[in-house]
Amino acid sequence: MNTSSTSDAGVVIAGGGQAGFQVAASLRQLGFAGPVTIIAAEDRLPYQRPPLSKTYIKTDAGFDSLLIRPESFYAKNDIIVRMGQAVASIDRQASMVMLDSGEALSYRHLVLATGAANRALAVEGATLPGVHGLRTAADAEALRAAVGAAQRLVIVGGGFIGLEVAAAVRSLGKDVVLIEAADRLMGRTVSRPVSAFFLDQHRAMGTEIRLQTALAAVVGGARAEGVLLADGTTVAADIVLIAAGVVPEDRLARDAGLATDNGIVVDAYMTTADPRIFAIGDCAVFESPFTDRPVRLESVQNAVDQAKTVAARIVGPGEPYRSVPWFWSDQGPYKLQVVGLTAGADHVELAQLGEADRLIAYCFRADRLLGIETVNRPGEHMLGRRILGQDLTIARAEVARHDFDLKAHVASLSGG
Repeated sequence: MNTSSTSDAGVVIAGGGQAGFQVAASLRQLGFAGPVTIIAAEDRLPYQRPPLSKTYIKTDAGFDSLLIRPESFYAKNDIIVRMGQAVASIDRQASMVMLDSGEALSYRHLVLATGAANRALAVEGATLPGVHGLRTAADAEALRAAVGAAQRLVIVGGGFIGLEVAAAVRSLGKDVVLIEAADRLMGRTVSRPVSAFFLDQHRAMGTEIRLQTALAAVVGGARAEGVLLADGTTVAADIVLIAAGVVPEDRLARDAGLATDNGIVVDAYMTTADPRIFAIGDCAVFESPFTDRPVRLESVQNAVDQAKTVAARIVGPGEPYRSVPWFWSDQGPYKLQVVGLTAGADHVELAQLGEADRLIAYCFRADRLLGIETVNRPGEHMLGRRILGQDLTIARAEVARHDFDLKAHVASLSGG
């Protein structure tokens, strides 16, 4: 599968985010000498997205602080970045992509790293001035400017983004009301005990949180002035943030006749049904050894590791993707770290270890450890990654003991 000849069409990467960048960088690290082109829809070099909902919106940090690599990196490594352009369609038979400018580019391999888009809510007033989303640096900059002139923010959605923004904005002394349609926070990602912990902490920080509360409309005249809830009550707001999740950007694959199912379907090498086309990151759905169902993961770890898998496959033969999934979320003074996919847990053993601001949640399905969720316990998080990565055993009965020591347990299993 080696395509290192400089006379061939090379690798075209649709998407200029973390995943797209990593494919290009890893190809060069592995000695790939053919053309590498990143098609980036935003008019910016690839940058980090995690800070957008944390430090970036509450400081005056410049955009350069977000860059994954400076402009000189791309010149040094002979990586072309076509900024402000997007792939409009794929011609699989001709091995070409058509850009939205009308230009056509040929490829030997095509990597779809198109990411995801914010989920739009079909409610009246959702497009009023003063209603924000948060996905891009431009979104964060607009929200930052709006927060500076506002006193009251309503956030729709109690996932990572909504809670991170809530903590950041509260630290600026602003009033925050967060509404969540489900009966708990971060319901798709963490266990109920950890949801309850963060509910208590955010309320202690001064954020008003309303669970099992649906948005009916955004109200206002020339701009948003508040939200109307499904129960008929109105909550005033200077600005509104919609943080109701994302949907995968899989249209290109679907239009090209490739399989999609809440994302672009790929095999263990991140390859679509077309062996010349790969999909990675937020837009890809795949079979994971850490769960019994196809998954689509939205994390930096997943984007980076899948990109490395694709680069290795292009220079050949590569290895199947088996990386341990892990996530993090900084919410004020609380650092949440999750290793594994814990959504299907039917038993959670919680250890707070006598520290009110720290905890460990061991998540099981029957007797199988699905993952470990920690708050302000980075050492235990790293041990959890080791446990899942090395397939070490850990029994519910052992974890339930009050004197259970995770570090000692891992050392006994791995010989030190």
